[in-house]
Parts: sequence; C-alpha cells; structure tokens
Amino acid sequence: MTSDDGQKVLMAKIGAAHGIRGEVRVKPFGDDPLSFADYGVLTSKDGVTSFEVERARVQKTVVVTKFRNVNNRNQAEDLNGVELYVRRDQLPEPEEDEFYYSDLNGLSVVDRDGNDLGKIVAVQDFGAGDLLEIRPKRGRTFYIPFTKDFVPEVSLSRGQVTAHLPEDYFSDDGSDSSETASPDK
Repeated sequence: MTSDDGQKVLMAKIGAAHGIRGEVRVKPFGDDPLSFADYGVLTSKDGVTSFEVERARVQKTVVVTKFRNVNNRNQAEDLNGVELYVRRDQLPEPEEDEFYYSDLNGLSVVDRDGNDLGKIVAVQDFGAGDLLEIRPKRGRTFYIPFTKDFVPEVSLSRGQVTAHLPEDYFSDDGSDSSETASPDK
C-alpha cells in the first residue's frame, strides 16, 4: 500500500444499537446519507477492524445499518462510537469548490492581509452548516463558517485557506458598552 493509498477519509460514525438483531444507528458524513455503503469494506480508524454493510435504510437523521457478522444487540452496542473510514483513493474526485473534510484538515488559515490565523484542526457541523475549527498558535480554538463569504479561497496546492472575517469577529461583545441605553426620567 502506498502512502497515497493509506490516507483515510471519515465516512460515518456508528451510534446506538437499534433493536435486537444487530442493527445500529449510523451518522453519515456526506451529501448522500447512504453513500458510505457504496464503497465496499469500511475500516475503523486504526484499520484493524473492518465492516461490510449488509443493508442500510434512512430513518430520520440517521441510517439504520446492519453490518455482516453483527447479529445481536450486545455486538451492536459494542460498536457505539466507532468511526468508519475508506481509503481516499476509493472516493471520486470532488467537484470544483467541493472538498473532503480530510483534505482541509491541517491547512493554514490566513486573513485577507496574509496574517496567520492558525491551522484547520476539524470541520464541524452542529446543524447550521459547516464550520472550520481553527487552532491559533496561542489561545483556544475558534470557528468560522465555511462559506464563500468567510472563506473565499481554498488552495490545496498551497496548503492554505484565506478567511475574510469582520473586524469585530473576535470581540467578546458585539456592541460598544458606552452606547447602552438608559431610560429618561
């Protein structure tokens, strides 16, 4: 296996058991909730454990999935929290202005003047859209929306994204405390 073949892409994460026959709830990452089942054998992050999808069906926000050789609730419960990966070379090339999360991790982030803001450590989606989690050289991580307005340029070849942040983006308070209103009496 070459080093290019060894790069893994997170496709889904196994959640709670579903029923008594070995099914689990799976949270997929991607536009098509069933796409993780299209790539054959999935592996755990360490590559030691492999998973083959027997059947999968969308149910609300998860995909109820039956994996081969997982035949009862106890086996299914043991899988809670396992992340499912495929090799990067198994995936199609993304369209223009589309990126796999794994391609963004580790990229440096600069502002419009070229000042270093940090590195992307994760791409999160808490329900309102993709967010880039940025780790600065000092301090706590912060998030920026992964939209064209906030991130107009992504250069995988340079290993860098450019962020356009509003001037008050890092202020603790969006308003000036000297402008607080007081009632006239």
